[in-house]
Amino acid sequence: MTSITELTTTHLVGHTPVCRIGEPFAPPGRGFWAKLEGANPGGLKDRAALHIVERARARGDLSSGAMIVESTSGTFGLGLALAGIAYGHPVTVVTDPGMEAIMETLLVSYGVRVETVTRPHPRGGWQQARLDRVARLLASVPGSYCPDQYDNPDNVEAYTSLADELLTQLGRIDVLVCSVGTGGHSAGVARRLRRRLPALRLVGVDAVGSTIFGQPARPRLMRGLGSSIHPRNVDHDAFDEVHWVAPHEAVWASRTLAQTHYATGGWSVGAVTVVAAWHARTQPPGTRIVAVFPDGPARYYTTVFDDAYCAGHHLLDRPPNDEPDEIKDPGEAEVTRWTRMVMR
Repeated sequence: MTSITELTTTHLVGHTPVCRIGEPFAPPGRGFWAKLEGANPGGLKDRAALHIVERARARGDLSSGAMIVESTSGTFGLGLALAGIAYGHPVTVVTDPGMEAIMETLLVSYGVRVETVTRPHPRGGWQQARLDRVARLLASVPGSYCPDQYDNPDNVEAYTSLADELLTQLGRIDVLVCSVGTGGHSAGVARRLRRRLPALRLVGVDAVGSTIFGQPARPRLMRGLGSSIHPRNVDHDAFDEVHWVAPHEAVWASRTLAQTHYATGGWSVGAVTVVAAWHARTQPPGTRIVAVFPDGPARYYTTVFDDAYCAGHHLLDRPPNDEPDEIKDPGEAEVTRWTRMVMR
């Protein structure tokens, strides 16, 4: 029997709207559809957090009342806060100094314990440092459980519902554009859609300075996409092409979305907009392009939407070029701005 708590929390996740994005990103009559996952209570990763916790409880991997411990830059932490409240688990998240103050405040408000690492790992960066702290916490708290969003296949399966919603809302989809971090939603949505739409093209959007698709690891401003480790949930063989986007390009897109469509978000939303808009301009008329917008703008008021922050990082008034640079292999060049690589 479903509890009152579950009805007022878990049932808030899913059934998010789609929005048509057109000018100035594409000429009149052209555009793409955005799946607005920011309409979930915490964003896109609410789906993954709830599904992973539900499956872990069903298998007996997560005992009643046991602590959940995970590494996150923010959004997955919000999803775990929701799952912890719904199913009665204390939650500890490990993050790094790049987490926005509003995100930490929200997590603490939701009853989450937040631990912050202070030094990056010499090779794996902040992500590896966080994972090392998670391992120590798990060893010190008997019965604790780590959802392991980077490598847990339940993270991929969680996005079946998103794919089914897109099929109901739009029917045919020709090109799917997804940001890539843990790899969960790009793999899960594409896998499900291709059962009905085998010709679907999957376009990945990564961050400059990310190692996911073979570039060298560098310090990154952008949160929520990219990685300094290699998550096993990234289905490299599923991608038809990948684009790298720089912070100033994402900022331009997010701010322009806000001014022209109201539907906007942070780093990932800006990055996928750059890429989806290019496809809308260059694909044959009638091509149906869908981009997943992972969250909304609220957590980015001190970064993407803060003039002083953006000016200090030279991010203002630097729109992307009309066309991406092109490379044939990730070892060909280190990318520093919007760049495309065709996989097949």
